[in-house]
Amino acid sequence: MEKNRTTEYQKESLTLSGTVMLGTGVMIGAGIFALTGQMAQMTGVLFPLAFLAAAVIISFSAYSYIKISNTWPSAGGIGMYLHKAYGNRLPTAFNALLMYFSMVIAQSFLARTFGAYTMQLFGGDETGRMVPILGVSLILAAFLLNLLGNRMIQGTASFIGFLKIGGILIFGLAGVWIADSLSVDFSTSGETGSIGNFLGATALGILAFKGFTTITNSGSEVKEPHRNISRAIVISIVICVVIYTLVGFAVASNLSLAEIIETQDYSLAAAARPALGDYGVWFTVAIAMTATAGGILASIFAVSRMLAMLTEMKLVPHSHLGMPGNIQKHTLVYTVALGLFLTAFFDLSRIAALGIVFYLIMDVAIHWGILRYLREDVKAKAWVPATAILLDLLALGGFVWVKINTDPFVIGVAVATMLVIAIAELFFLRHSTASTGSKQHDH
Repeated sequence: MEKNRTTEYQKESLTLSGTVMLGTGVMIGAGIFALTGQMAQMTGVLFPLAFLAAAVIISFSAYSYIKISNTWPSAGGIGMYLHKAYGNRLPTAFNALLMYFSMVIAQSFLARTFGAYTMQLFGGDETGRMVPILGVSLILAAFLLNLLGNRMIQGTASFIGFLKIGGILIFGLAGVWIADSLSVDFSTSGETGSIGNFLGATALGILAFKGFTTITNSGSEVKEPHRNISRAIVISIVICVVIYTLVGFAVASNLSLAEIIETQDYSLAAAARPALGDYGVWFTVAIAMTATAGGILASIFAVSRMLAMLTEMKLVPHSHLGMPGNIQKHTLVYTVALGLFLTAFFDLSRIAALGIVFYLIMDVAIHWGILRYLREDVKAKAWVPATAILLDLLALGGFVWVKINTDPFVIGVAVATMLVIAIAELFFLRHSTASTGSKQHDH
């Protein structure tokens, strides 16, 4: 029986609103629910402003993705963008895999966040077992929904998206309204006042926005992709800027710095208690559960498509392992299996740091590809991606500086992982028959 190596995407199966909900589904998840405390620990009183700084950086970054997606809408998204710039070579495979692993790590972080908030309904998880069990269950449920097809995914993601956006807006408005004032009391000493710490917190904030890139992975399935992909990216970023800013000030107005740091895995639920009482906690936990579930669903949908495109480009090895169906179904299984493994066996408070390092390096590669190879093809102004590279490097430098001083092991793991990816891909590209006689791109 001949193996099916096609991806069988469903053209024009995603509307503009559905695409926006998929993007915000990934963006509004662990970022706002679980990173707030870590950002506060890094930069203290300035943490709500770090979200705004991250939005500025993301806005410059989005320009490159919009320009390429308008020119070449594709289900491969970032994988295809890198291929257009660097061809069938190591930079394409290396940076695409950085993005892939960054997104899988984000899925596991979402799953753990879902478990942490859910257990607040039961007084916490003293044994440390229920959080990973709940996270694994969520990933399996999202996997089953992804098997049901795009219309089911879009409908579910849209419903979840409207619920969580409305719920988080209610939380933010109520938190600010009920708070005594918007003056934030961070009298407790913390790591504040350092430019490096602020840039490090900004890098974490970028992790809360980077989900907009998942929109690009749905390019060949979006209605009127040359118009709607760019519109969906802009709308998603604007929605998240409003929500993150509002929620950041709501949390800062109701909790001290020490309380935010202490409850960093579920800081929104903790902030709801003084503002809204137990009902507020239950409401916030419900929204967190909804948001992280939607994030898992949308992220699995997008990242499996990117890996399928890399497989079609013969940049990564692929084995059917006896499974029926097309490549996209196989990459969906691989993505879910890796996410389940990370969620079940790893403490992701550290591993989440890898996600931002991987993402920012990949992001720089995207902007450099436009400057060096694609600027005329996509009609981009050089100063925008150049500025994006500078801002990315500033944020990455600040984050690495903070981690070297507080947790150098994470940086060591990041460097080691990137070396393994680079060496493995170099070996694969040199020894696979697919790489023999591959054409280089023309510019």
